[in-house]
Amino acid sequence: MSADSDRRWLGIALALIASFMAVEVIVGLVAQSLALITDAAHMLTDAASIVLALIAIRLSRRPAGGKYTYGYKRAEILSAQVNGITLLLLAAWFVYEGIHRLIEPPDVAGPLVLITALFGIVVNILAAWCISKANRTSLNVEGAFQHILNDLYAFIGTAIAGAVVWLAGWPRADAIAALVVAALMLKAGWGLVRESGRIFLEAAPADLDPDAIGTRLVGIPFVAEVHDLHVWLITSGQPSLSAHVLVDAGTDCHAVRSTIETVLHDEFGLEHTTLQVDHCAAADLHCADAHGPVHRSG
Repeated sequence: MSADSDRRWLGIALALIASFMAVEVIVGLVAQSLALITDAAHMLTDAASIVLALIAIRLSRRPAGGKYTYGYKRAEILSAQVNGITLLLLAAWFVYEGIHRLIEPPDVAGPLVLITALFGIVVNILAAWCISKANRTSLNVEGAFQHILNDLYAFIGTAIAGAVVWLAGWPRADAIAALVVAALMLKAGWGLVRESGRIFLEAAPADLDPDAIGTRLVGIPFVAEVHDLHVWLITSGQPSLSAHVLVDAGTDCHAVRSTIETVLHDEFGLEHTTLQVDHCAAADLHCADAHGPVHRSG
């Protein structure tokens, strides 16, 4: 899917979210509903994540050069982390406010809360559908999608709370709904911070085991040892690998390197690889100084 298509679908979702968010803030203040205001704040982070995704898509198209040898592909990861931290901070504040309102509940206009929440459900279904059309292999796009999906659940909870306040006259239902929204925000925020943090710390992708890769490589004929093996993500969906490979003396090291690259591509989905291939006799001393696990054949 092209970047232009992603921008178009994200732009439509942003327009839906921003328009309804403004209405929800006004209604939330009039109805004195913390649940609606928390929903609006959650939608603000949704809108922010979409804006950051759009900026990241634009930056990622810039060619690599100068000191930015990988280009600006990690801009989306930075925006995902900022968005995740914002979610965590907002969730903490809403937990505090929700507990306070459980103790001293204000008068809440149940009918307004219910009607607004029902409209919110429709808006979030449309926005989620738009983002589902974009490239969800991007951590930032997927984060925006998950946020809007969480918003949908939150609006369902808010609608139930509005109905309870209206029909049963129990205003604490609004605060309980706000706490549920805060819990969803904590879950989504922590997920974004954790995943973006893994990429910044250059941890191996969750679906790739460096030990399994090393074991597989030393099983290739004429490969004697693999060390300094590193696997990381440049950005979402772009894993990379580098390694120092020792081959048997007298072996055609170029042919072995080609075989290794084919195995890494076909079996592990690794397209961006950097391999230093040497013969054993010429690199035994470096072998002893290897960083990280050493994989040997036989």
